[in-house]
Amino acid sequence: MPLSEHEQRLLEQMERALSADDPKFANAMRGSRHGRAARRRLVIGVAAVVAGLVLLVAGVSTSQIWLGAGGFIVMLAGAIWAFSPARGAGGSVDGQPGAAPPRPARPGRTRRSGSFMNRMEQRWDRRRGGQW
Repeated sequence: MPLSEHEQRLLEQMERALSADDPKFANAMRGSRHGRAARRRLVIGVAAVVAGLVLLVAGVSTSQIWLGAGGFIVMLAGAIWAFSPARGAGGSVDGQPGAAPPRPARPGRTRRSGSFMNRMEQRWDRRRGGQW
């Protein structure tokens, strides 16, 4: 059942408000082409791992070492393909793939002072709003 025009407008308003309030979360929930490409890479990689496993078992059962070695190489290549990021899969800014988002400037000091535990306590206090 399709949404009415009023419901579509409300949904668009809610999407804009979410994007304005938390753009990182909104981008993660948007379901971009990057997600489909990652799934496709995963499926192809898993298929290559299965094909390599079949070749490995065939090579072992027929006592042909070259076939087993080839199967292992195919399995390894499939696993690497499945779990490596695609080229240009860096962050995207305003729909421009490959462009890394700018890092926010760090407020405060430029040099670290104090021990590690002192810095952690200061961070904790800042997060808690200085309640303690």
